[in-house]
Amino acid sequence: MTLDEILQDLQALEDDLSSYERKYGVLSETFYESYLNGEEPAEEAWVLDWNDWAGAYEIWLERRQQYQELINTFKKQGPLSELIRRTASRESISIPA
Repeated sequence: MTLDEILQDLQALEDDLSSYERKYGVLSETFYESYLNGEEPAEEAWVLDWNDWAGAYEIWLERRQQYQELINTFKKQGPLSELIRRTASRESISIPA
């Protein structure tokens, strides 16, 4: 996976999460904490949304972790401005194995 792919995933997931947040009136992290504690939706029609919302949030957390690890790796190698130069030039930046 590349940095660009991670960013694209994060942005798409953030759009999805924002949609759920607007619909249900709470931030995703607030919802997810309750979801992990086994809280059930008040309406049967919300079950699929809640499962999808939790799944999207879990993937978002994973991608954020991947992003942060990649950024930390590059910070150790040199200035962040070099990474930005490479990404602005549309250079593919892969996650180190």
